[in-house]
Amino acid sequence: MDLNFTTAEEEFRLKIRRFLEENLPKSGLGAGREGREDKAWLEKSKAWQRKLYESGYVALAWPKEYGGQALDPVCQTIVNDEMVRANAPYLPGGSGLGMLGPTLISWGTEEQKRRYLPKILTGEEIWCQGYSEPGSGSDLASLRTRAEIIGDEFVVNGQKVWTSGAQHADMMFCLVRTDPDAPKHRGISYILIDMHSPGITVRPLVQMTGDKGFNEVFFDNVHVPRKNLVGKLNEGWIVANATLFHERNMLGSATGSEQRFNRLLALTKKIKRGGRALTEDAVFRQRLADLEIRVEAMRFHSLRQLTDQIRGRNPGVETMINKLVGTELNHDLATAAMEAMGDYSMLAREDASVLDHGYWPYEWMFSLGLVIGGGTSHIQKNIIAERGLKMPKSR
Repeated sequence: MDLNFTTAEEEFRLKIRRFLEENLPKSGLGAGREGREDKAWLEKSKAWQRKLYESGYVALAWPKEYGGQALDPVCQTIVNDEMVRANAPYLPGGSGLGMLGPTLISWGTEEQKRRYLPKILTGEEIWCQGYSEPGSGSDLASLRTRAEIIGDEFVVNGQKVWTSGAQHADMMFCLVRTDPDAPKHRGISYILIDMHSPGITVRPLVQMTGDKGFNEVFFDNVHVPRKNLVGKLNEGWIVANATLFHERNMLGSATGSEQRFNRLLALTKKIKRGGRALTEDAVFRQRLADLEIRVEAMRFHSLRQLTDQIRGRNPGVETMINKLVGTELNHDLATAAMEAMGDYSMLAREDASVLDHGYWPYEWMFSLGLVIGGGTSHIQKNIIAERGLKMPKSR
């Protein structure tokens, strides 16, 4: 088994690394999260995505007719890895690139692909995901937002919640109930909604990080053209699961976990206890070793998935394993850092005595949200057990 990239792939890695060294924005963006509010930040972020796209480093595996380069998944993986290692700014079009774009390529009409994919690539249109509702989080199929068909339109009424990035979004890919009498996994449709339509209200929710990236979204007789239906009427659950597959891959990043572990290791080398570095403490060294083993296991799991992609094999439950293992690992890394810092972990970012620029308290809070978002850990375990291991359903 050869786990190394080819010579050509390593040359490509060096090429993107040089590009990032020469073009990475020097200030004003940072690594970013979708919780930023100011318009100046948003416009700079869009400009960064456009530059990446024009340089050939966005959606490399997409078909050429839709703006991609039809390259194998290895090239996109290399770009993603180098972006994480360079601490590159958050792409505002991430939901479109990572979730909706691949879904439209598989399920959209030709008109939808031509209309939406180019503006996803350039960041001209920002997308958000309208799935969760009050009372319909883990049990997503119980959603109640209604879409009544009147002529050539859907008329949408209801509410979505935990909608990341809705305060910036131009469009939403949304699940709505179009047949209230059908079983809950049926009668759901997947539609594309213009967020500038009359009748839409976005209300930001302040997270414990202080960000306002989550939102409530209310629909009051919102008119949506029927041509914005993706897939078949009342069969949106199939399309929705295709999008969830891509979302779970985004949430569980092996490269991100590796970067966090390296940052944790650097931190613990600086922290002194009993006159010596924390990395020399036998108990904490064992904890670091356990975390590094989990990081390496995640990396090998990702390489196996990459092999499956190259060979065109169905990934099965592997994306759910990504999400489950990756998000819990990242939170455990942050927890280890918080405990290593002791009382210093409680300091705010602006405090003069803060350690590691206040990265870890923020990361600890943010990573806890990702354990819940995209399907909670206990839901992922149930799905992995039932679909992957063929175990009986829990009662």
